[in-house]
Amino acid sequence: MFKNDRKHKKGSFGSQRSFSRRPAKKREVKKFDPSFFIKKVEEVTAAPTYVATNKFEDFVVADQIKKNIAFRGYIHPTPIQDKAIPVLLAGRDVLGSANTGTGKTAAFLIPLINRVFTKELSKVLVVAPTRELAMQIQSEFNIFKNRTNLYSALCIGGANIGVQIRQLSRKPEFVIGTPGRLKDLEDQGVLDFGMFDAIVLDEVDTMFDMGFISDIKYIISKLPSKRQSVFFSATLPTKIKSLIDSFLTNPISINVATRQSAENVNQEVLQVHPEEKTEVLHELLIKPEFKKVIIFSRTKRATDKLSRNLRDRGFNVAAIHGDRTQQQRKKALELFKNNRVKVLLATDVVARGIDIEDVSHVINFDLPQTHEDYIHRIGRTGRANKLGQAITFIDTENKA
Repeated sequence: MFKNDRKHKKGSFGSQRSFSRRPAKKREVKKFDPSFFIKKVEEVTAAPTYVATNKFEDFVVADQIKKNIAFRGYIHPTPIQDKAIPVLLAGRDVLGSANTGTGKTAAFLIPLINRVFTKELSKVLVVAPTRELAMQIQSEFNIFKNRTNLYSALCIGGANIGVQIRQLSRKPEFVIGTPGRLKDLEDQGVLDFGMFDAIVLDEVDTMFDMGFISDIKYIISKLPSKRQSVFFSATLPTKIKSLIDSFLTNPISINVATRQSAENVNQEVLQVHPEEKTEVLHELLIKPEFKKVIIFSRTKRATDKLSRNLRDRGFNVAAIHGDRTQQQRKKALELFKNNRVKVLLATDVVARGIDIEDVSHVINFDLPQTHEDYIHRIGRTGRANKLGQAITFIDTENKA
């Protein structure tokens, strides 16, 4: 529970309510207005039942890797795992379309770990758009590689580059990292992209959205022409078609049909005067149904300010944004995932690619910049056939 016993007015919030004590000032309406996306979910829509063709025990992988899979608790593959693992074990290139939370990390790690373990491959490069996603991949790698004598280096920005250089000096079979830091290490002469005979680009559409296209094209240009390539993206817009053609050789396309990320999310809008936003937020957070909440702010400074304000009001919160050190970001996510804090304040760095279980509410304290950002944010709730709640604050001063 939240550490706060302030009294509050009884009542429930409808799809759209107004909290204002003064007339709204005339200002230009923002280009993105989530009022158009208000939606009530009457009943959770279950994902279609999938009957796997394979069982994990049937895959042609080493016994130790099968033990590691069993330790992870996997029995029946998800659709992307069922379709991708046999193809990747055969050494084929894969173009996969799958959302976060579908099990795609295991879909590429299991076969590639096996291929390195059996000496069919020597080095694998895994590129992810965010530090948090790279860390998740590293965590999964550590489970599936147990007792194989395979090693990895995690190369991400915001972490000690000296430690990463030492990890690379051990000649790890897997290097997992973000584009900018990987390129920095190559510039320093401690990482040679030409040594990798397999590469995974994960969340490619997100990498494009975050401006990593030039780094990705540079990395691809340095890879050997003979390699196994894996390309995962939730969507395949036209802008990345040329990259696909240059990156993959006669790939097997795997398209896993998934529901829209916001399908099981109630979407509500609250009109609030700017000076009253924190008070209204307080009134929401002390309600018992707000069990595990992500609050999005637009800027790092606003996130820190709101974090201090909520702590002063007695709430136990964690915050994450680009100026936090990697250790601080890692700790904040762990506290939230392990339910040691119930509120996570964040900029959009958390909205893409992070799979956190049982988030009851997403609150857009500040408006996102685009509809796409909005969908990424609210997609943190309503996962795994559960109903989620998304509430967006709209400043009454910004309403015409």
